[in-house]
Amino acid sequence: MSASAQPAIAAASMLSGGEAIVAGLLAHEVDTVFALPGAQIYALCDGLAQAAAQIRTIGARHEQAVGYMAYGYARASGRVGVCAVVPGPGLLNAGAALLTANTCCTPLVALTSDVTTHFKNRHRYQLHELHEQLAVLRAIGKWATPAAGTGDIGVLLAQAFQEATSGRNGVAALQVPWDVLGERAALAPVAPLARRPDPQVDSDAISRAARMLSAACTPMIFTGSGAQDASAAVSALAERLAAPVVSFRGGRGVVSDEHPLGCTVAAGARLWRSTDLALVIGSRFELLDMRWRHRPPGLRIIRIDIDPLESSRLAADLNLVGEANAVVSALLAELARHHFQAPERTARIAEARAAAALAIRAVQPQLDYLTVIRDLLPHDGIFVDELSQLGFASIFAFPVYRPRTLISAGAQGTLGFGLPTALGAKVAFPDRAVVSVCGDGGLLFAAQELATAVQYRINLVVIVFNNNAYGNVLRDQQHNYEGRTLGAKLVNPDFLKFAQSFGIDAQRVATPAALRPALERALALAAPALIEVTLARGAEADPWPFLHPAFPDQTPF
Repeated sequence: MSASAQPAIAAASMLSGGEAIVAGLLAHEVDTVFALPGAQIYALCDGLAQAAAQIRTIGARHEQAVGYMAYGYARASGRVGVCAVVPGPGLLNAGAALLTANTCCTPLVALTSDVTTHFKNRHRYQLHELHEQLAVLRAIGKWATPAAGTGDIGVLLAQAFQEATSGRNGVAALQVPWDVLGERAALAPVAPLARRPDPQVDSDAISRAARMLSAACTPMIFTGSGAQDASAAVSALAERLAAPVVSFRGGRGVVSDEHPLGCTVAAGARLWRSTDLALVIGSRFELLDMRWRHRPPGLRIIRIDIDPLESSRLAADLNLVGEANAVVSALLAELARHHFQAPERTARIAEARAAAALAIRAVQPQLDYLTVIRDLLPHDGIFVDELSQLGFASIFAFPVYRPRTLISAGAQGTLGFGLPTALGAKVAFPDRAVVSVCGDGGLLFAAQELATAVQYRINLVVIVFNNNAYGNVLRDQQHNYEGRTLGAKLVNPDFLKFAQSFGIDAQRVATPAALRPALERALALAAPALIEVTLARGAEADPWPFLHPAFPDQTPF
């Protein structure tokens, strides 16, 4: 900070607790907050109202949507998402979104309140009281703390941003009592805290990793959320090693699917049996023991992760603790120093990609619909999947060309996350196309947020695939329980009339060919749009053989 800025930092102003939070948000260059007002956070909302020229506040019709919008904003942009909800039921409603964001290593600051100081720990159940609320926040997030007084707010908020963005990104929460948010005090501005330093790259470990990579004949690279900001370095390393790059969800787009070495899980599975070294970058590597469930004989594993605890969760031959871009850059330099030359594998990788592309043609009609969406969505357009038959197929059948342009719920698999998450992504990038792909079941978890899209002019496109069922549940029940089903068949509203009742442009189609002009029209609108795709119940091909492939001589874990 410059010397000329010091007097401004030292000056104190009379601020309420809510205004102190807003001052802290401005200091952290926050431009958007997602909030649902309520009595306990009125003072915070008033502070946001006073700062409306500097911070845009987006409301919602449910706290879960508030959390998911903050998640979508952060996931798409890489900036910290911020949400504010009332305590107790409001926080619990938002809890699924906070859990999703934390699991997906996405930086998010959650603001909430608590009962008034006078009622704390008396168990009188003042409005919205949740006993041990802080423990809940700590269970679903990375870090949480209470503020005892107005004077604590500035430094604790700075710590929240520091925690959300240091090391493995995640959710940091600040809990401020109802009365403290309204109390006024003379408060000096608090400067943001720098991110804690990333772990230093271990040069000896880098040398060992380079020797292991040089000795490998058929290495494969796996990327996760921790590699999203290391695209150029990972692509260069893949080219140096002539290694295919695979991601299940979080690392899609780190290496473009247009790149000859970019592989979906469908293509990667065809190369897996002959892989002798797995280089895992910023990923918990669920493909190993949860998806592919086969360990090639003699496989060696190198893991790169900023979280040192990851080494205790999945054994590896070598762990490199550090930020992905720094570690991968160091590896590139070390390989260059050794004049390493990779073996020629271009033809084999191209063969696997082509064979996978041919095989997934059987996953219909999902693949044809995904092809239409991919054809019309620009390379920088954002695709938000959902727990649906089309969403599952998109894991291996929707090409991704840039980091942060495919957003999923990750390991939490939170049904209904799609629409509000897509709203947040569109708020982050209003000039980029955003398409939310939902099933009929998932859409109705959050369909009220169509009102939010209209109210705040969030011009995304929602495509709802309507098969009048929780399609995956229905298939599982029919296949595994002698045809008995329970709760999987649905009765839905008329989605066109439903959307139109909010003032949203709505169309209905029944074929991929018809989707093309409908989507072209929707993307051209300067308004939110919904397209319903009608499907016969159970008409979709099973995508799971490409997500849980069976390997000959499979070695169980």
